[in-house]
Amino acid sequence: MPVYQHWDPLKTCMVGKSYPPEFYSWVENPKARNAMERIAMETEEDYQSLIKILESFNVNIIRAEVGNSSGEYFDTATKQFARPPMTPRDYIGVFGDNIFIEIPEDGMTHIDMFYDDVKDPSWPEKLPTDEASIPTHILDELKNDFHYDSELNVSHNQQYEFIPMISAQTTLIKNGMLPRPVYNSVVANTASICRVGKDLYYPNANQPNIKRVSEVIGEEYRINLYDGDGHADSCFCPVVPGLIITLRDFQNYNETFPNWEVIELPEQSWGKVEPFVELKKKNKGKWWVPGEEGNDALTDVVENWLGNWVGYVEETVFDVNMLVINEQNVIVNNYNKKVFDALERYGVTPHICNFRHRYFWDGGIHCITNDLDREGNIVDYFPERGEY
Repeated sequence: MPVYQHWDPLKTCMVGKSYPPEFYSWVENPKARNAMERIAMETEEDYQSLIKILESFNVNIIRAEVGNSSGEYFDTATKQFARPPMTPRDYIGVFGDNIFIEIPEDGMTHIDMFYDDVKDPSWPEKLPTDEASIPTHILDELKNDFHYDSELNVSHNQQYEFIPMISAQTTLIKNGMLPRPVYNSVVANTASICRVGKDLYYPNANQPNIKRVSEVIGEEYRINLYDGDGHADSCFCPVVPGLIITLRDFQNYNETFPNWEVIELPEQSWGKVEPFVELKKKNKGKWWVPGEEGNDALTDVVENWLGNWVGYVEETVFDVNMLVINEQNVIVNNYNKKVFDALERYGVTPHICNFRHRYFWDGGIHCITNDLDREGNIVDYFPERGEY
């Protein structure tokens, strides 16, 4: 059950899941609670619309399980709730017949996985497991590179952060998708890595992960680096062979995808919703923190979102975060004439599924899915590049 090209016929797809309305029963402020309940209901409605489209193409759908009780997702150490398994793309990567899932065993494992790749020759061969034994200059570097927090161990790697990953792995097992080769890697997902047959496209910022991935997938692939960081699927999408939709000149496409048509949408970038993004930053994480239900900033965010931004992004912002079903069909979030004209030239039919709260949850159509099985074998679209 491999995946080589993301335009091969999709057979099995994981679709994310958010918390149900009942989850927010702890919120005492009725305005904030009602807003979050509405967001929860509309989010699931959009998930179901997406599932309906996929099932019309005989795609097998699997979803992680999410309970109704907020208590089971509460982390007592951080006094926050775990993120729901909404975006399986962000922590799962399928390359050929290999699955990568980000599930460190403990707080230090996250650093251990990168340590060999980033350590200076003067550093200890192995990272000390006792924080007090870590030299200060190394600890400072780790704080900078890995968001290491001495009070909370590794802040990015708190146990509650990995509930979505654990839930996803359990779901794969229950649905017979495992056993398959499974590898634990922090950033080996298909939100950050673009698969185009024999070629994998990696942003430069993720170089520390390349060695680990390459050791697993071997010489079957070529690694292509381009300037950038973060999630590539939010910036560009090779829809079918020969066509790329991008927010801007995200990379030198003449080198990375020679002779392919590139459709740029510079007016459709995150800058269009920057006012809301800035407002949300001021209240970062507050909707997951008990005791903040009376927070005026929280109320402002959810009310401003529901009152203004949903309609705005639904009507005017096209997201390149698309899911390709096969070479003739792709799921998009809304209409864009420039994109639709290009798709028509290549014989591709767009199917609109508006994930209304994608900017609230930070995840588009591609992020909230993960293609686990597609028909087809590996193809070399750029044979002139030679072997790996």
